[in-house]
Amino acid sequence: MEFIMRLKPAEFQLSLSNKLARTLWGVTWLFLFRPTPRLFHLWRCFLLRLFGAKLGRAVHVYPSAKVWAPWNLVMGDHSCLSEHVDCYSVEKISIGKNSTVSQFSFLCSASHNYTEEAMPLVAAPIVIGSQVWITADVFIGPGVTIGDGVVVTTRSTVLSNIPDWMVARGTPAIPVKPRKLETKGFMGRQ
Repeated sequence: MEFIMRLKPAEFQLSLSNKLARTLWGVTWLFLFRPTPRLFHLWRCFLLRLFGAKLGRAVHVYPSAKVWAPWNLVMGDHSCLSEHVDCYSVEKISIGKNSTVSQFSFLCSASHNYTEEAMPLVAAPIVIGSQVWITADVFIGPGVTIGDGVVVTTRSTVLSNIPDWMVARGTPAIPVKPRKLETKGFMGRQ
């Protein structure tokens, strides 16, 4: 985990109140969030906001998405956490407007400092810009910033920042070409 040396992220000691809040959230997720029909986005957003998430308008969080600590989640208008996304939000995770994190992706804002014998928990925020598409089964590590308009292709591993309007792929993910949007005429016609 190169980010440990690169970022010098904060060491965390999780408080008793944090552990109790996560336990209460876990029970809420299991009984009130997870079993809901796919279309109940408003209800799931209500529950996330109840636990401190900052969510914009028309946010879609699917029932199988896992959010470790909702109070560390920020999502812009029209953003989405799809099916089976794991949002390990020990530190803040921000997702910009009109961005989608597709199924089976893992947003991981924490790890352990393996250079110390006790291997303390370390964490760093993840920032995902606006108009981003994180495709299926992508891993995003602690301290990563993904710029606006980025597409990260399937099964990539993002361990360092990706600049705006790029397509990135691989393990580790690297920008491979600019992302260009086709412009269509009125009502989507050429």
